Amino acid sequence: MSMRTKATILLVVVNFFWGLSYIFMKMGIASIEPFNLVALRCLIAFIIAATFFYRSLRHVNMELLFYSFLLGFLLLLVFSLVTVGLTMTDASNAGFLLSMTVIFVPVIQSILQRKLPIVPVRIGIIITFVGIIIMTITQSLSFNYGDILCMLSALAYAIQILIIGRVTKDHEPITVGIMQLGFAGILALVLSSFFESPILPQNTVAWMSILGLAILCSAFGFISQAVAQKHTSPTQTSLMFSLEPLFAAGLAVIILGEAFTIRDIIGAFLIICGVIVATFGSYRVPVKVKTEQTMEQKTEKILL
Repeated sequence: MSMRTKATILLVVVNFFWGLSYIFMKMGIASIEPFNLVALRCLIAFIIAATFFYRSLRHVNMELLFYSFLLGFLLLLVFSLVTVGLTMTDASNAGFLLSMTVIFVPVIQSILQRKLPIVPVRIGIIITFVGIIIMTITQSLSFNYGDILCMLSALAYAIQILIIGRVTKDHEPITVGIMQLGFAGILALVLSSFFESPILPQNTVAWMSILGLAILCSAFGFISQAVAQKHTSPTQTSLMFSLEPLFAAGLAVIILGEAFTIRDIIGAFLIICGVIVATFGSYRVPVKVKTEQTMEQKTEKILL
């Protein structure tokens, strides 16, 4: 079996666990408050990752600490917004709304570069937002607050991905990944101490959700993503990311018994189509190599 095939299989497994993360979060917030859950998730993941990759921590310096703090803060926003959002929306909805990250990344890049997104991205954005409206808008023509928080989480994740793309040009990716988990956990613990009553999980279900989030979805997920992307293309990686909301929806129906209506199916299908159009259309746009990086190179650094 080639390294590329192994990397593809690994990315499928990672996206399965990320789809499962919405189930774990839904289970956890039944007995643990949001910041408390995020703190436990990130700190346990940090301890596990630092134990296995302790040699990577030798690359830590003041500049890396600053960027890790910034990335940790953004990761805190991502986890906290989606965790709170899951108290007001379904896990299946959350999975599809978080896939908007792939749309937000090129949009933010276009804003920073002061130019419109390329045509495939614009088409993808339109298709995606039509899907979001179909899936999330209520009969009173308003959005569920939980859905809005999940979309904000996707926006925060897009910003975090773009910053990681810049930071990992000069710093070891695994070191950045470990340190951002540590800072996210510490910040969440501080917020939990001020606004909540931090506790350890009190029952088997709570422990299962925390350990699943920490070990499978965070420590294993983030590190495996970095390893797998060394042996596969950005296009292949982006395709694998489209599996996450599908896993989330399927697992939510099977494990949580959530209903998935015809309207949900149509909306979800359009969101996935929009993401794929925006992602793969980007690679077909020619760019002058001498003056700027190709879109594929940019995307590879973003995903790393």
